[in-house]
Amino acid sequence: MIDVMTQRPATIPDGLRVELSRAKVKPGQGAEADRWMRMLNDRADECVATLDRERMAVEIVFRLNEDGEDFLYWVSIFGSGGSGLDESVAIDRDHVEIGRRVKEPGWVEAIPQLLLMPAPVRRAVLSWSLRPGGASTA
Repeated sequence: MIDVMTQRPATIPDGLRVELSRAKVKPGQGAEADRWMRMLNDRADECVATLDRERMAVEIVFRLNEDGEDFLYWVSIFGSGGSGLDESVAIDRDHVEIGRRVKEPGWVEAIPQLLLMPAPVRRAVLSWSLRPGGASTA
């Protein structure tokens, strides 16, 4: 497996993680994948509340049907100092539980090649995801 952190292009600052991950939806689980994405959209406020501890500046999920197979793609921009999912939190627990039912285990990871952001967006992303200290409780 290629270590994506050693392949960092100069446009991605140290400490910032930029990921594109793909997971295959299990055969017959398309309706459950629909329910999963609907749940995340319906509970968006809860999802956003987890982004602080994850140091997640941007998280986007795409779905693609290719040759009769469904794939979910996650695009994430986050600081390396954040934490992952916390199953003691209801939305994270539900997210993980449905994910285990819906997607094939593992991820396919793309290697980032370029990150372009206008200066105001870059400042906001870096100040959010690379800030010193632990996640805020505010």
